[in-house]
Amino acid sequence: MTVYLIGAVEITDESWVSGYAVSVHDIVHRHGGKYLSRSGNVTHVDGEPSNASLIALVEFPDMEAAQGFVNDPDYEKFRESRLEGSISTVQLIDDTDAAGTIPYLEKG
Repeated sequence: MTVYLIGAVEITDESWVSGYAVSVHDIVHRHGGKYLSRSGNVTHVDGEPSNASLIALVEFPDMEAAQGFVNDPDYEKFRESRLEGSISTVQLIDDTDAAGTIPYLEKG
């Protein structure tokens, strides 16, 4: 079952960004992941506005692969630098439909 990582980042110290952007991509790929978007073009539509200056959407083949990336020792120093230089959230979601009304998604 496909799993998506959603990262919303409000950068507070840019010193970590270039190293993260160049290196984490390879770690994601090593775990079967693929960036679908890593964009600063964020448009607020509804709800409480986010201060995120960057949102990343990454697709993994399954939860095991996504967790493998998140827990990869090679990622740890990049994760720490992101946490120190930003206000950020990272979430994992699967490709199910909680309501069970979309025919092409498994009921979640």
